[in-house]
Amino acid sequence: MPNRLANETSPYLRQHADNPVDWYPWGSEAFERARAEQKPILLSVGYSSCHWCHVMAHESFENPAIADLMNRYFINVKVDREERPDVDAVYMAAVQAISGQGGWPMTVFLTPEGEPFYAGTYFPPEDAHGRPGFPRVLQFLAEKWQTDRDRILESARGLTEHLRAAAARAAGHGDGIAPATLARAVEQFAEVFDTAWGGFGMAPKFPSPSNLEFLLAHFAANPGAETGQAAAAMALHTLRGMATGGMYDQVGGGFARYSVDEAWIVPHFEKMLYDNAQLARVYLHGYQLTGDGGFARVVHETLEFLLREMQDPAGGFYAALDADSEGIEGKYYLWTPAELEQVLGADAPLAMAWYGVTPDGNFRDPHHPELTGRSVLTARPDIEDLERRFGLSQDDILDRIEEIQERLFYARQERVPPGLDDKVLTDWNGLALAAFAEAARVLEEPAYAMAATRLAEFLRASVWRDGVLYHTWKAGEARVPGMLEDYTYLGLGLVELYKTTGELAWLDWARELWEATLARFRDPETGTFFDTASDAEQLIVRQRSFFDAATPSGNGAAALLGLWLGRYYGPAEWERVVDDVVAAVADHLLRAVTGFGTILQAMEFALAPHREIVIVGDAAARAPFEGVLAARYLPFTVVAPTADAEGLPLFEGREPAGRALAYVCENMACMAPAESPAELERQLGPAPAFA
Repeated sequence: MPNRLANETSPYLRQHADNPVDWYPWGSEAFERARAEQKPILLSVGYSSCHWCHVMAHESFENPAIADLMNRYFINVKVDREERPDVDAVYMAAVQAISGQGGWPMTVFLTPEGEPFYAGTYFPPEDAHGRPGFPRVLQFLAEKWQTDRDRILESARGLTEHLRAAAARAAGHGDGIAPATLARAVEQFAEVFDTAWGGFGMAPKFPSPSNLEFLLAHFAANPGAETGQAAAAMALHTLRGMATGGMYDQVGGGFARYSVDEAWIVPHFEKMLYDNAQLARVYLHGYQLTGDGGFARVVHETLEFLLREMQDPAGGFYAALDADSEGIEGKYYLWTPAELEQVLGADAPLAMAWYGVTPDGNFRDPHHPELTGRSVLTARPDIEDLERRFGLSQDDILDRIEEIQERLFYARQERVPPGLDDKVLTDWNGLALAAFAEAARVLEEPAYAMAATRLAEFLRASVWRDGVLYHTWKAGEARVPGMLEDYTYLGLGLVELYKTTGELAWLDWARELWEATLARFRDPETGTFFDTASDAEQLIVRQRSFFDAATPSGNGAAALLGLWLGRYYGPAEWERVVDDVVAAVADHLLRAVTGFGTILQAMEFALAPHREIVIVGDAAARAPFEGVLAARYLPFTVVAPTADAEGLPLFEGREPAGRALAYVCENMACMAPAESPAELERQLGPAPAFA
């Protein structure tokens, strides 16, 4: 019989519904039973596209003998980390405190009060890989619970107090929001920059979109400075390295989670909504800065991938595509020379040369030796060599590759696809909203504007109820009260949608979200923000996030949203939120810059001139003026399109005059209204040049 997880909406939890383990979802029922029976809780946290989560599920949770140990000695709780990031964050901090490292699957043993006393990640079914077998761990802890419970409870209380103390961050000591701090941050990035392939640090290598956004923004603010040029060079080199490697899907578009090597060749194959939404925007900004059509192509292909494979019929976007296909990681994406020959015939030699496919292959998996000789496709050919070998011009080669890519795409569609996690997460959809809205404006693509508007309408109808935002939606049901990232990411997405559509209702909704954030998430003592609302479920620790993970930190996103809405609506105290957020990390900022890209962006914004551009007129009349702005990378310029000049302080005295006008103001001084796009160009001055 299925266990309790059969009643859940999370695809990840439902994957475990037929386990012989007596699973509970996170909730009071499990803790009440643990207290009644005086048993410890075994908390297992993972997510649907996690390869090793699947491995542990198959090896241990589907094993009747191991399940019997779990059921006999523990109350077992399964959590989807994407559905409950608050629970995940609390216990991940415990795992890191206990073991010095973290990751998923996450396995944590708790007292009936929820206090952790032992933790790890993946455990094999028997001793292997330098790790104890899971049955041995279960039997050892069960025995200790019976024979030495007082010491376990004392240890759990001590660890919980340590976690609470770590979460109660006081203001730090540092230079705060100063140009010198930002310049030094760029120098710190340069110290860990990979000059060969781009990116920061050693393998495995993550895309880090928040850091790339900071570097581009620093260039925009300091185009003539050495650090400005260095920042742009690092960001653009990284974008080119990722786009030509195997982490980018050369056939179907979109990015995998990260690269296992330093050259971006072999990825960990799952595709996440948050990565693709954020990276589409970074490439869009790279395109604005350079005019490089290759960057625009990546944006188009990535967003088309999301529309094609990740969009719910209701308008939201799904969470993830699995790394595995037919139980094997990466199988869907790999190619052999024979497969290319079968699909492409005479074009196969050109395809192999272009995509780097060789008989030896570039992919190795010790668990699946049958995949030896397969390749992840890259796009790093020597064009001049191809011209000589195939007797084709560069344009002819590019035309042939475009056709080859299409043929490979349709051939790959015949394979068994990776699994889909079809829940809709509000925070990640906020990132997608920003990507589609801004891409619609910059690339002048109406289909993206339609997708963004439809997404916002869907979120308003499905996850916004009586002034409360919900975190997850599936099959018509919204669940889990929203967290800080839900409010802030969606608010930032709505700002971008307003800039694209000129519909003030979207900006007004962003203001509602922001006011709820201030009321329900802000700490009155420090001015920083908790991850969960004041009326949310009380976990053992109320966490605050400052450090970027794969997505922007909650406090960094809040600082950005406060700056945007403060400049649109006027309250100076909204802009000053950034001061409190920066103060909380001032003593850590320059010691770990790669974790603070979002807060560094907020610092650049706080220092940027107050520049507002109001464009008055109907949508058709505004379009040429908006095109001038879309062609420029203006990361912190307040763009305010309007048809009727009502609803914002910026609009005062700027009523429609029968034609479109653009008003450019900087630091409270305004120029004469620009009556033509050419005049607007002149007022903006030359775009910053990247040497």
